[in-house]
Amino acid sequence: MPELVFFSGTMDCGKSTLALQMGHNRSARGLKGVIFTRDDRAGEGKLSSRLGLVTEAVEAAEGMDMYAYLVDQLSRGGKADYVIVDEAQFLAPEQIDQLARVVDDLGLDVFAFGITTDFRTKLFPGSQRLIELADRIETLQVEALCWCGARATHNARTVGGEMVVEGAQVVIGDVNRPEAEIGYEVLCRRHHLRRMTAATARAGALSPDVLPVTSA
Repeated sequence: MPELVFFSGTMDCGKSTLALQMGHNRSARGLKGVIFTRDDRAGEGKLSSRLGLVTEAVEAAEGMDMYAYLVDQLSRGGKADYVIVDEAQFLAPEQIDQLARVVDDLGLDVFAFGITTDFRTKLFPGSQRLIELADRIETLQVEALCWCGARATHNARTVGGEMVVEGAQVVIGDVNRPEAEIGYEVLCRRHHLRRMTAATARAGALSPDVLPVTSA
């Protein structure tokens, strides 16, 4: 039976890499898929991983009817055996409904990849709808690590290396941005609650607790 499957995890845990691998494995067996993405770090119409892998994709723009797009492709003689959607957290809830309809009405497997919560620990609307509708939810087993070495469970937005908790829900960035820019960092819950990033922890370590005493 076709399924709507949601692969979730924090940033930097290999979601896009797995999406690319799944597409490659199916392509090697003669299957043809349609790949959607939204606001990928590599630019419009791209699915990329931090390992340097990249492939062409269909940009699922705001307001796009993904079900209608696939029906149109099939009616024109196109082939689709499955659908992959990366950065699914950025989709609108109604677009997730469309993906569920692709499974139910067109009989295609849909594999959606995305992070669950934003930098404020709030559910993305797209991810929330996937949790509500998915036939299956898979948590990726490749664990991203906090700077302290513990398992990272939360995504943090940083500006100048310092964590921020206000601002628009969607600001495109990456975990490898220079500290002076808007970027993202994965943290364990303890350090997310304390708003302690790698940069602020390093600064704290460099600051002595006791002022040095000099002899007269």
